[in-house]
Amino acid sequence: MAIKVITKSKEETISLAKELSKHLFKGSIITLRGDLGAGKTTFTKGVGEGLGIEDEINSPTFNILKCYFNKKTMNLYHIDAYRLEDVSDENKNIGLEEVIEGDGVCLIEWPMFIEEFIPQNFSLDIDIHILSDGSREFTFSSNSKIYDEIMNFLKEYQK
Repeated sequence: MAIKVITKSKEETISLAKELSKHLFKGSIITLRGDLGAGKTTFTKGVGEGLGIEDEINSPTFNILKCYFNKKTMNLYHIDAYRLEDVSDENKNIGLEEVIEGDGVCLIEWPMFIEEFIPQNFSLDIDIHILSDGSREFTFSSNSKIYDEIMNFLKEYQK
């Protein structure tokens, strides 16, 4: 099942992600696909705000991984695999699987470059497209029943 949601501003994207974060659990894996500037990091900021992360969340493009620790709710792990596109498989083994399957929520930008580390059928997948008017279309999908609550929540936002 796929659910499409349209946001018309950065603020709406952050609000949607904050509300979605209320349904996340330790071990949640969210993959984010979309062109540069589509809103992957903006969505991650909203999830972080919803989890009570006080640090500024920005793109980990040059770091690959940023960890945001929160003793009140859950940790947030933000992976940007864009720079791993042309890296050989043996050189990608930098411990990503430990945070992907870790004790918090993991959001992965450009997941196609590290698919071997993402448990199959265990993620909430989000494809983001920029529409002609500048709004964003989010397509949420998952093959895992563990995200059924989130998918039901998203039906309220479906356009």
